[in-house]
Amino acid sequence: MEDQSDDGAGHASRLGARHIYEELKAQIANGIYATGSPIPSTRSLAAELGVARSTVTIAYEQLLSEGFIESRQGARTRVAMLRPEETLPEPVASTTPTGRRLSASGERLQALPHPPQHNPSKLVADFRYGDLAASDFPTLLWKRAVDDTVKRRRDRLAYDDPRGSLALRTALQAYLWRARGIRCELNQLIIVNGSQQGLDLCTRLLVDPGDAVVIEDPCYMMARHVFAAVGATVVSVPADHEGLNTSLLSAIDARLAYVTPSHQYPLGGVMPIGRRNALLAWSRQCGAYVIEDDYDGEYRYDIAPVPPLQTLGGADNVIYLGTLSKTLSPTLRIGYMVVPQELGDAFAAAKRLTDRHSPQLEQEAAATLIATGAYERHVRRTRRRNAARRATLLAALRAKLGNRLTIVGADAGLHVIVWCNAKSASEESQLIERARQAGIGLYPVTPTYAAADAPYRPDRAGFIIGYASLDEHQIERGVDVLAVLL
Repeated sequence: MEDQSDDGAGHASRLGARHIYEELKAQIANGIYATGSPIPSTRSLAAELGVARSTVTIAYEQLLSEGFIESRQGARTRVAMLRPEETLPEPVASTTPTGRRLSASGERLQALPHPPQHNPSKLVADFRYGDLAASDFPTLLWKRAVDDTVKRRRDRLAYDDPRGSLALRTALQAYLWRARGIRCELNQLIIVNGSQQGLDLCTRLLVDPGDAVVIEDPCYMMARHVFAAVGATVVSVPADHEGLNTSLLSAIDARLAYVTPSHQYPLGGVMPIGRRNALLAWSRQCGAYVIEDDYDGEYRYDIAPVPPLQTLGGADNVIYLGTLSKTLSPTLRIGYMVVPQELGDAFAAAKRLTDRHSPQLEQEAAATLIATGAYERHVRRTRRRNAARRATLLAALRAKLGNRLTIVGADAGLHVIVWCNAKSASEESQLIERARQAGIGLYPVTPTYAAADAPYRPDRAGFIIGYASLDEHQIERGVDVLAVLL
């Protein structure tokens, strides 16, 4: 095949028919263009690449002659069905040339453990925490809210306030007062892409390499990772059935503390008022900020709602972190922060540099749901459904496993912890593998601890059982398998 190129300058001048042919062939063979999918027309691809249409035509003719694409009169050119021997080998990973390296932060990030591969569609029951049932999502309400947002077109499309949509912050200001007793000004509210971005912004603004950050142990792993990635000295303080053990804080001098006082993750404890006051007193003494992650504060079953730390006296150093991930969907990536007045401008600046602002359409749609009361009605419905799932899970565990298990953290949230009374922690991996072979997704407590051999960690096998994505049949089927394994 003759190598022809466009007479233009730069990239186009170097891009001949052979280059186009080889690149498309590799993309087809590697599945970027799937079997049966259309490929761009010669006219559109030529315009996109800045080459003559005849150059693209030559490349397509070669692909056609080799059987990579097929063309019919009056129809778009499509990728042909390939035989296994026609696929290309996997590319060999390149090594980093001498002299090039990651930054210290990049090295720390690369060293963090990677999450395990996950494919819930192949499981009979997946007890992974954090997933929600698609059937719970208010599809029609969300569609109407999105449609209304699209119809209210602005005069121009432009970047918005990095703090987030004014409509959403106004709706949240009223909602947080109604639902959680939080009073705040609009400039204290920062809309983020989920709680993880909120944590990332906190580390950028409040933590230097080497600074001490207090976290609960066990703890939300992604929080520990974000602090470790910036080079913080992570100080793990044991948590028990009442959350962070604040009696151990007096000897610690830190810049920041991260806690889940309304429902400790993962153990499920609720921090009593005495510990809350002790935590705030310690933070004022050492000049630390406190991040309060209220990740599933909407779900209370056997206990009354617990007021956030942010509502207590002397809590002007508390950063409140909330999310719609546990009520609407984690895929929307909508979270929010209530930051102290003196930090509002700094967080807005950090958000602007990170990604300008969160997606506007989703923010405006969420604002409509909250402002009209549809969101709170949805939360009440979802709370009832999850209460029913929880009741099914607890009844099945108690009926089929009885005293073989100790169940904790069941009063609130979307998961429980089960400790296996007759199985040691060293057996967790084997139990997880046997469960997966039986079609059950099972997830250990061990990785949430800073050290698997921590003296305060139970030596029994323990699992985090999430149930919000399952129906009652799946829950019962999953517990049946657990009863055989345990």
